[in-house]
Amino acid sequence: MNVIVVMLDSLRPDHLGCYGNPWIETPRIDEFSEGAITFERAYAEGMPTLPVRTALFTGSYTLMDRGWMHLKPEDALLAEVLWDSGYTTALITDTYHLHKPRMAYERGFDYAFFIRGQEADPYVVDPNVKVDLSKWHPKNYLTDHDKAVLIQYLKNIQHWRGEEDHFVAQVVEAGINWLESQIRRGRRDNLFLWLDSFDPHEPWDPPERYYDQYAPREYNDLPIIHPFIGGDEGGLVKHFTELEVKHIRAQYAGEVTMVDRWVGTFFDKVKELGLWDDTLIIVLSDHGEPLGEHGIIRKVRPWPYEELSRIVLIIKPPRDMWEGRGIRVKTFVQTPDIMPTILDSLKVCESSRSRWSVSPRIQGLSLLPLILGEEEKVRDYAIAGHYKRSWSIRDEDYSLYLWPTPRAYYTFGTRLIEEQEKVNPELYRLRREYVPPKPDDWSLGEQPEKINILDAERDIAEDLELKLLRELTKIRG
Repeated sequence: MNVIVVMLDSLRPDHLGCYGNPWIETPRIDEFSEGAITFERAYAEGMPTLPVRTALFTGSYTLMDRGWMHLKPEDALLAEVLWDSGYTTALITDTYHLHKPRMAYERGFDYAFFIRGQEADPYVVDPNVKVDLSKWHPKNYLTDHDKAVLIQYLKNIQHWRGEEDHFVAQVVEAGINWLESQIRRGRRDNLFLWLDSFDPHEPWDPPERYYDQYAPREYNDLPIIHPFIGGDEGGLVKHFTELEVKHIRAQYAGEVTMVDRWVGTFFDKVKELGLWDDTLIIVLSDHGEPLGEHGIIRKVRPWPYEELSRIVLIIKPPRDMWEGRGIRVKTFVQTPDIMPTILDSLKVCESSRSRWSVSPRIQGLSLLPLILGEEEKVRDYAIAGHYKRSWSIRDEDYSLYLWPTPRAYYTFGTRLIEEQEKVNPELYRLRREYVPPKPDDWSLGEQPEKINILDAERDIAEDLELKLLRELTKIRG
């Protein structure tokens, strides 16, 4: 039995047809969902990029323990456990944050391949490579920080000539090459591939044909592919016109459709190589992406609202484990559940996970009983947030957001920016039926409704807060 994990960074579930979106074309992931288990209430517990992957690689919660930081020497990682259980392992990624000094997310993998050039990756440093910013809307680069990031990115991609040069295409090609290399060596079993695509993370610059599918009719200005986040108010919708927000949303939708196409190309090759039926395949995202909701564009505030904290999670077990009919699971699940699910599926038992020294401390729950239909739910609620910055909890009907300090903080990489306003608890009714409208139909007035925490709702908020604090205390150990 093999395991393939396809991570798609910043992919919102409500931008996939299999999660109810009627206007964004995602036929390949939708097709995959039809023969798999689609989890409708999956949430990242600690965000953003690195804390999520820490939870995925360790099976433990991060929200009360660590934020944006390297793996710890004492962490027992999924790749290490599988390597120690006889699996051939590979990490293929363009998520350059994993490649930064001291991060060590390649630990435990037999093979690690980093595709360079995403975002601010210092890949092309030749001073002779020039960038013409006049081709891009100024709202990509209103601060020195934003300008530096955009210039670096444009340098990194200046050699591109077609769609095959886009990062998701490079990741898929590298994944296919690794699988083919294993087949040539006679290895068809006990393979573990973590295919980690930074797309559809910004910059949102899909080929024109993808953007044109969703472009607002009236927009004729320069492209906004990386909306500015620098300064105290960067990334807030009030600094963009409604038409600019529609344009940005169309860029993201085009990126999603492009990613879907290349995920499908990868799946075709897995089938062609004869690995499909014997492979556990997991498609997921690390978090979503604010696209105007709550007045926010991009991950510029640590507010773990639904559009950011809810994730894609679709699991296809191997044929001998499961009938192969598509089902949908409504119970709450969390990112730390992925590692125990994989180990449980492979029968790497708790008592014998390591022959030597790998002894993981797992806090997540195996989802295998849900997959096999032995249980209907594992949780009554889910938590989400940012280390020392925000906490949230949602149950069947409500979401409660809390901030553990009088002032909330925002992190982008290793920078800390203190917000100037004091943030109060917020209670929302969950809008699970919400589907983002087409860019032409979207308006600033379409926002989730906040409930004023008055006497009628105070008991609800206090009950959720008590559950949240109990959960945070429990996972803190």
